[in-house]
Amino acid sequence: MAGARPLAIGGTLQSAAVATRVVAGTEMLAVWTLPRLGVSVRNDPLDLRLLLGSRELRYSPDTGWRAVGFTLGSPLPVPQLVGGSLYVPLDALRLLNVGVLADTPDLLDVAAPPSVPAATLPPTRPAQGPAAQSPGVSSPAVPTSQTPAPASPPVSQTPATPALPTPSFTPVARLDTVRVSRTLYRTVEVQRVVLELSAEVPHTVTREARGLSITLPGVGAGSSTQVLPSGDTLSVTQTATGTRVTLGTGGGRSEIFTLDDPHRVVIDTTTYTDTRVPPPINPDDLPAGVTYRHLGKLHLLSFDPARFRPRVVTAPQGKALDVAQLVASVGGVAGINGGYFDPASALPVDLVAVGGLMTAGSLEKRATIGFTPQGESLFGYPRPRYVLSGAWGSVTVNAVRSRPAPNLLTAFVGDGRTPVGADGLTTLYLQPGSASVTRALTGPNIPPAGTLAFTFDPARFPQLPRAAGQALSAVLNWQASDAPWPSAQDALSAGPLLVQGGRVVLNPSREDFDTGASIWRPTRQVAYGTLGGQPTLAYLEHGTPETFAAALAAAGLRDAVRLDSGSSATAYLSGGYAGLGGYLNTVWSRPVPNAIVFVPREAAARKP
Repeated sequence: MAGARPLAIGGTLQSAAVATRVVAGTEMLAVWTLPRLGVSVRNDPLDLRLLLGSRELRYSPDTGWRAVGFTLGSPLPVPQLVGGSLYVPLDALRLLNVGVLADTPDLLDVAAPPSVPAATLPPTRPAQGPAAQSPGVSSPAVPTSQTPAPASPPVSQTPATPALPTPSFTPVARLDTVRVSRTLYRTVEVQRVVLELSAEVPHTVTREARGLSITLPGVGAGSSTQVLPSGDTLSVTQTATGTRVTLGTGGGRSEIFTLDDPHRVVIDTTTYTDTRVPPPINPDDLPAGVTYRHLGKLHLLSFDPARFRPRVVTAPQGKALDVAQLVASVGGVAGINGGYFDPASALPVDLVAVGGLMTAGSLEKRATIGFTPQGESLFGYPRPRYVLSGAWGSVTVNAVRSRPAPNLLTAFVGDGRTPVGADGLTTLYLQPGSASVTRALTGPNIPPAGTLAFTFDPARFPQLPRAAGQALSAVLNWQASDAPWPSAQDALSAGPLLVQGGRVVLNPSREDFDTGASIWRPTRQVAYGTLGGQPTLAYLEHGTPETFAAALAAAGLRDAVRLDSGSSATAYLSGGYAGLGGYLNTVWSRPVPNAIVFVPREAAARKP
């Protein structure tokens, strides 16, 4: 195979981090991924072991590859150390009889193993020197200091154990091996340092401004210092009472835990190396109920409707926030930017409805997404308007906005900050669901949050009430039959409609989109849709709306509406590496006035 390929295990596509890699002209897999295939390993470039059943491959720089339990035959390419990870050729796996289900130019699919080994294989041969006095304890493979040692005649082909200072204690265990791996996910670096011990011992951790220290009482080790591929400094120091390991992380976030068989202290350090680039999602640590799919340039996040409910979340009137801020504001787990807006004022240019109240008026021509209180998704072309009714009849509200107009009947949902009304105009306050006027005012005023305010010229609308207590009701007339829109609690218009019923239905002329304008240019694209009955956020790295629609239909989405794309495109998921949060977009987006946010069902019940 000429290039790197995605890896599947038992037909399940794995994350990009475990794909094959072409190193030195050979397709290889990282050794740390091999236990997922059922292979027991010793991940040490000086003493590499790969074991599956009765067949084993061993490698050291002194002897090269050796086979145990079978004949090696033709030579194997040597392992390669790249970015702190050790890689071995795929031919090594074939020699171990790792089952391959599919070996195509676009995918390597390996059979799922009956079990995944957790233990690290011991060293190939026992140590020589002082450590050999304790049965079962191997020679430490701790990297030696970068300062060259004085020249002396070699006594054997086996590297000598670093000399220990005379301790004032009898060692109860030894630090056998220090292993380091490093992986970059976009600009998030994940480094693992493993301290492998000959016996279980307690440890204490001291965190410092730029790193940490781990104290291992009663443990013997060789002192050493080295600069890791990440640039961090790792020092192992023999003290009078044990061993101290110091890791200078430069400000990265470290998590420390232990593993058994053999006993290991593990330090995982995550460093955000370049804040100019959004951190990626961690596909191996998704929230329960969230599924991630990566199909070429298309990325999909699907949500279990039994666990999560979508809703429209808005920033304060005239403000724009990052999608992550909008998600956090309602205790959500994920979100995607919403509809089109005017960057100068941060005001939406099309329909926004939240909690059953229309906060921004509809252009009455663009594809719309709606959500019922139960979380069901609606797709279609509603043309919602407020209608005021009384004994005198009914009248349709002209516009939804705070700015008054003498010739119009305008509506606004108060936020406690934004003024409405003007001299010579009347404003009526109405509580949602009420059948009478709460207050009637003349001139500028600021309606309380959640209050419906209707402003008009009494001379043009003489039938409307003029005083508090008079009968008046307001309903939202959705003017559509393509979905049960009266049941919608939240709604957002954007467009175009890309997929309906599993088929591409892109029709820019129906929605009055200018395909020659920048809104139709090839760019980063985002959409909201449904896939396999699950609400789904979609992100396309680059392409036209036509490209996006075709990719979504090919991926199996039933319905999908494009949202504001280009510089606004953001798809965010909480969690990520070291809690940084993760983004499908690789470029930071600008702040936006609204978003579609997925809220856990229990949180949705608390915050309707």
